[in-house]
Amino acid sequence: MLRCFFGLALVLANATVAAQGVALSGTMGQRALLVIDGQPQMLAVGESARGVKLHSLQGDEARIERAGAVAILRVGGSQVSVGGRGSASAGSEVVMTAGPGGHFMASGAINGRAVRFMVDTGATTIAMSQADAERIGLDWRKGERGWAQTANGPTVIYGVTLSSVRLGDVEVANVSAAVMPAQMPFILLGNSFLTRFQMRRDNDVMRLELRR
Repeated sequence: MLRCFFGLALVLANATVAAQGVALSGTMGQRALLVIDGQPQMLAVGESARGVKLHSLQGDEARIERAGAVAILRVGGSQVSVGGRGSASAGSEVVMTAGPGGHFMASGAINGRAVRFMVDTGATTIAMSQADAERIGLDWRKGERGWAQTANGPTVIYGVTLSSVRLGDVEVANVSAAVMPAQMPFILLGNSFLTRFQMRRDNDVMRLELRR
Protein backbone atom coordinates (compact mmCIF):
# COMPACT_ATOMS: atom_id res chain seq x y z
CA MET A 1 0.00 0.00 0.00
CA LEU A 2 2.83 2.37 0.90
CA ARG A 3 4.64 1.60 -2.34
CA CYS A 4 1.51 2.29 -4.41
CA PHE A 5 0.82 5.51 -2.54
CA PHE A 6 4.30 6.95 -2.98
CA GLY A 7 4.29 5.74 -6.57
CA LEU A 8 1.21 7.90 -7.06
CA ALA A 9 3.01 10.82 -5.42
CA LEU A 10 5.93 10.42 -7.82
CA VAL A 11 3.63 10.42 -10.84
CA LEU A 12 1.88 13.54 -9.57
CA ALA A 13 5.18 15.31 -8.90
CA ASN A 14 6.15 14.87 -12.55
CA ALA A 15 2.73 15.69 -14.00
CA THR A 16 1.99 18.86 -15.89
CA VAL A 17 -1.17 20.47 -14.53
CA ALA A 18 -3.08 22.68 -16.94
CA ALA A 19 -4.59 25.02 -14.35
CA GLN A 20 -3.85 26.19 -10.86
CA GLY A 21 -6.04 24.91 -8.08
CA VAL A 22 -6.34 22.19 -5.44
CA ALA A 23 -7.27 18.51 -5.83
CA LEU A 24 -7.40 15.54 -3.45
CA SER A 25 -5.44 12.66 -4.97
CA GLY A 26 -5.32 10.19 -2.10
CA THR A 27 -5.41 9.58 1.64
CA MET A 28 -3.23 7.64 4.07
CA GLY A 29 -4.62 7.28 7.57
CA GLN A 30 -5.28 10.81 8.83
CA ARG A 31 -3.20 12.46 6.11
CA ALA A 32 -4.30 13.71 2.71
CA LEU A 33 -2.30 13.94 -0.50
CA LEU A 34 -3.28 17.27 -2.02
CA VAL A 35 -2.11 18.61 -5.37
CA ILE A 36 -1.76 22.37 -4.83
CA ASP A 37 -1.09 24.41 -7.99
CA GLY A 38 0.48 21.32 -9.54
CA GLN A 39 2.64 20.38 -6.54
CA PRO A 40 1.87 17.27 -4.41
CA GLN A 41 1.74 17.95 -0.67
CA MET A 42 1.02 15.56 2.21
CA LEU A 43 -0.94 17.21 5.03
CA ALA A 44 -2.35 16.04 8.34
CA VAL A 45 -5.55 17.59 9.70
CA GLY A 46 -4.75 21.08 10.99
CA GLU A 47 -1.61 21.49 8.88
CA SER A 48 -1.11 24.06 6.11
CA ALA A 49 1.03 24.33 2.97
CA ARG A 50 1.14 26.81 0.09
CA GLY A 51 -1.68 28.77 1.71
CA VAL A 52 -4.01 25.75 1.97
CA LYS A 53 -5.15 24.40 5.36
CA LEU A 54 -6.63 20.92 5.82
CA HIS A 55 -9.53 21.31 8.28
CA SER A 56 -10.91 17.77 8.27
CA LEU A 57 -10.59 14.40 6.58
CA GLN A 58 -13.36 11.80 6.54
CA GLY A 59 -13.11 8.81 4.24
CA ASP A 60 -12.45 10.09 0.72
CA GLU A 61 -13.55 13.66 1.52
CA ALA A 62 -11.40 16.56 2.72
CA ARG A 63 -12.42 20.05 3.85
CA ILE A 64 -9.84 22.71 3.04
CA GLU A 65 -9.50 26.47 3.32
CA ARG A 66 -7.51 28.95 1.25
CA ALA A 67 -7.56 32.73 1.57
CA GLY A 68 -10.82 32.55 3.51
CA ALA A 69 -12.62 30.33 0.94
CA VAL A 70 -13.68 26.85 2.07
CA ALA A 71 -14.08 23.87 -0.27
CA ILE A 72 -14.89 20.17 0.02
CA LEU A 73 -12.67 17.90 -2.11
CA ARG A 74 -13.07 14.21 -2.90
CA VAL A 75 -10.55 11.63 -4.05
CA GLY A 76 -10.55 11.53 -7.84
CA GLY A 77 -12.66 14.69 -8.13
CA SER A 78 -11.89 17.70 -10.28
CA GLN A 79 -9.26 20.25 -9.41
CA VAL A 80 -10.94 23.35 -7.99
CA SER A 81 -9.78 26.95 -7.92
CA VAL A 82 -10.02 28.08 -4.29
CA GLY A 83 -9.29 31.45 -2.72
CA GLY A 84 -8.36 33.55 -5.72
CA ARG A 85 -5.01 31.95 -6.58
CA GLY A 86 -3.91 31.79 -10.19
CA SER A 87 -3.85 34.16 -13.14
CA ALA A 88 -7.46 35.25 -12.93
CA SER A 89 -8.64 38.12 -10.78
CA ALA A 90 -10.10 36.94 -7.48
CA GLY A 91 -13.83 36.50 -7.65
CA SER A 92 -14.11 36.56 -11.44
CA GLU A 93 -13.11 33.14 -12.82
CA VAL A 94 -13.47 29.47 -11.96
CA VAL A 95 -11.27 26.78 -13.53
CA MET A 96 -12.26 23.10 -13.42
CA THR A 97 -10.80 19.92 -14.87
CA ALA A 98 -12.92 16.95 -15.91
CA GLY A 99 -13.11 14.04 -13.50
CA PRO A 100 -13.95 10.35 -14.14
CA GLY A 101 -16.44 9.92 -16.97
CA GLY A 102 -15.69 13.41 -18.29
CA HIS A 103 -17.96 15.10 -15.74
CA PHE A 104 -17.05 18.44 -14.20
CA MET A 105 -17.43 18.10 -10.45
CA ALA A 106 -16.73 20.94 -8.03
CA SER A 107 -17.11 21.83 -4.39
CA GLY A 108 -18.92 25.04 -3.54
CA ALA A 109 -21.48 26.55 -1.21
CA ILE A 110 -25.17 27.47 -1.22
CA ASN A 111 -26.20 30.13 1.28
CA GLY A 112 -22.87 29.59 3.00
CA ARG A 113 -23.25 25.81 3.39
CA ALA A 114 -20.78 23.45 1.70
CA VAL A 115 -22.15 21.36 -1.19
CA ARG A 116 -20.93 19.21 -4.06
CA PHE A 117 -21.89 20.24 -7.62
CA MET A 118 -21.94 18.50 -10.97
CA VAL A 119 -22.03 20.86 -13.96
CA ASP A 120 -25.07 20.14 -16.14
CA THR A 121 -25.46 22.46 -19.13
CA GLY A 122 -28.74 20.73 -20.00
CA ALA A 123 -30.42 21.68 -16.71
CA THR A 124 -32.51 24.87 -16.72
CA THR A 125 -31.77 25.67 -13.08
CA ILE A 126 -29.75 24.41 -10.18
CA ALA A 127 -31.49 21.18 -9.11
CA MET A 128 -31.22 19.39 -5.77
CA SER A 129 -32.98 16.75 -3.71
CA GLN A 130 -35.17 17.58 -0.75
CA ALA A 131 -32.59 15.85 1.45
CA ASP A 132 -29.83 18.20 0.25
CA ALA A 133 -32.13 21.21 0.64
CA GLU A 134 -32.86 20.27 4.25
CA ARG A 135 -29.19 19.57 4.98
CA ILE A 136 -28.24 23.13 4.01
CA GLY A 137 -31.19 24.63 5.88
CA LEU A 138 -33.28 25.63 2.87
CA ASP A 139 -36.99 26.08 3.60
CA TRP A 140 -38.06 24.58 0.28
CA ARG A 141 -41.69 24.00 1.35
CA LYS A 142 -42.28 27.75 0.97
CA GLY A 143 -41.17 27.58 -2.65
CA GLU A 144 -43.40 27.77 -5.70
CA ARG A 145 -44.96 24.36 -6.35
CA GLY A 146 -44.77 23.00 -9.88
CA TRP A 147 -44.24 19.92 -12.01
CA ALA A 148 -41.30 18.56 -13.97
CA GLN A 149 -40.91 15.62 -16.33
CA THR A 150 -38.23 13.12 -15.31
CA ALA A 151 -37.09 9.73 -16.58
CA ASN A 152 -39.51 8.18 -14.06
CA GLY A 153 -42.42 10.37 -15.10
CA PRO A 154 -43.80 13.67 -13.81
CA THR A 155 -42.79 14.77 -10.31
CA VAL A 156 -43.60 17.66 -8.01
CA ILE A 157 -40.87 20.29 -7.67
CA TYR A 158 -40.53 23.45 -5.63
CA GLY A 159 -38.99 26.55 -7.16
CA VAL A 160 -36.82 28.58 -4.79
CA THR A 161 -34.35 31.45 -4.97
CA LEU A 162 -30.93 30.89 -3.43
CA SER A 163 -29.44 33.92 -1.69
CA SER A 164 -25.92 33.02 -2.78
CA VAL A 165 -24.11 30.34 -4.75
CA ARG A 166 -20.34 30.08 -4.48
CA LEU A 167 -18.05 28.11 -6.78
CA GLY A 168 -14.34 28.44 -6.07
CA ASP A 169 -13.79 32.09 -5.16
CA VAL A 170 -16.74 33.36 -7.23
CA GLU A 171 -20.07 34.11 -5.56
CA VAL A 172 -23.36 34.90 -7.34
CA ALA A 173 -26.50 36.20 -5.62
CA ASN A 174 -30.19 35.41 -6.20
CA VAL A 175 -30.00 32.20 -8.23
CA SER A 176 -33.12 30.18 -9.05
CA ALA A 177 -33.21 26.48 -8.16
CA ALA A 178 -35.56 23.52 -8.14
CA VAL A 179 -36.00 21.10 -5.23
CA MET A 180 -37.36 17.62 -5.96
CA PRO A 181 -38.12 14.49 -3.92
CA ALA A 182 -35.82 12.17 -5.90
CA GLN A 183 -32.51 11.10 -4.37
CA MET A 184 -29.57 12.74 -6.16
CA PRO A 185 -25.87 11.99 -5.62
CA PHE A 186 -24.92 15.58 -6.50
CA ILE A 187 -26.50 18.99 -6.85
CA LEU A 188 -26.82 19.81 -10.53
CA LEU A 189 -25.26 23.15 -11.44
CA GLY A 190 -27.61 24.30 -14.18
CA ASN A 191 -28.06 27.33 -16.40
CA SER A 192 -29.58 29.63 -13.78
CA PHE A 193 -25.98 29.81 -12.52
CA LEU A 194 -23.97 29.04 -15.66
CA THR A 195 -25.53 31.78 -17.79
CA ARG A 196 -23.98 34.35 -15.43
CA PHE A 197 -20.63 33.32 -16.94
CA GLN A 198 -18.79 33.16 -20.24
CA MET A 199 -18.01 29.47 -20.60
CA ARG A 200 -14.95 28.13 -22.40
CA ARG A 201 -13.84 24.53 -22.69
CA ASP A 202 -10.44 23.34 -23.87
CA ASN A 203 -10.38 19.54 -23.90
CA ASP A 204 -10.87 18.57 -20.24
CA VAL A 205 -10.46 22.07 -18.81
CA MET A 206 -13.50 24.34 -18.33
CA ARG A 207 -13.24 28.05 -17.54
CA LEU A 208 -16.15 30.11 -16.28
CA GLU A 209 -15.60 33.86 -16.43
CA LEU A 210 -18.13 36.02 -14.60
CA ARG A 211 -20.07 38.36 -16.90
CA ARG A 212 -19.73 42.03 -15.96
